[in-house]
Amino acid sequence: MTSTVFNLVQGDVPLLISIPHLGTALPDELRGGLTPEALSVRDTDWHLDTLYGFARAMGASVLGAKVSRYVIDLNRPPGGESLYPGQTTTGLCPTESFRGEPLYRAGHAPDDAEVQRRRATYWQPYHDALRAELDRLRALHGQVLLWEAHSIASVLPRLFDGKLPDLNLGTNDSAACAADILAAAVRPVTDSGGAFTHVVNGRFKGGYITRAYGQPAAGVHAIQLEMCQSVYMNEESPFDYRAERAARVQPLLERMLGSAMLQLVTRDGTA
Repeated sequence: MTSTVFNLVQGDVPLLISIPHLGTALPDELRGGLTPEALSVRDTDWHLDTLYGFARAMGASVLGAKVSRYVIDLNRPPGGESLYPGQTTTGLCPTESFRGEPLYRAGHAPDDAEVQRRRATYWQPYHDALRAELDRLRALHGQVLLWEAHSIASVLPRLFDGKLPDLNLGTNDSAACAADILAAAVRPVTDSGGAFTHVVNGRFKGGYITRAYGQPAAGVHAIQLEMCQSVYMNEESPFDYRAERAARVQPLLERMLGSAMLQLVTRDGTA
């Protein structure tokens, strides 16, 4: 299933991988008002469809955005409120990059009417597809794992101190996912002998999708993985995918997903 907003590949196991910041598309009608920084779409979660390419063989559903987060951030609340009060973050229709550079030329930032237009045109279709796929998988299996796949530059002084751990798992401080499923997802990391650093519910606790859709009592367990881009790619333009680096982390990601899914199936006799 595809649209101008997203691409959805439907699987048959209780796993949906959502990649809301994968997109790089900038609509033609916006380009004239954007700065060179915006046109670079630097803050994209680059190449995650390639990194998670193994997921289709697992039978997972994969939902990936096409439109850039600079147009609208699909992982922000529809009202634009901050998920991290008191910390620097970007909004529903960001006007600055992660590094604080303006994304719009003077006089071209979106007004309230334009924000609402983008919400209806881009945000809502992605979330409609996300909800429909979760409902489909839950109807088939009883419970479902929603894996929010993200990546970010490893050093961003405006957003966090020092270098970020390689793997940052978030479950909204344990509200979005049952503890045993999270523990199963983390186990392959701790068993890897320190190959990758990690933290759970640290600087990144999960964005809007994790918090809004992760409802264990209703059969949806959500985990966000925010990964340092240095683990699998070059963090500077042209943001090349580094296959030799990716080859080290891909088997770990597959084990994390497989372990979490096995735990979900084990605890749910209908799955």
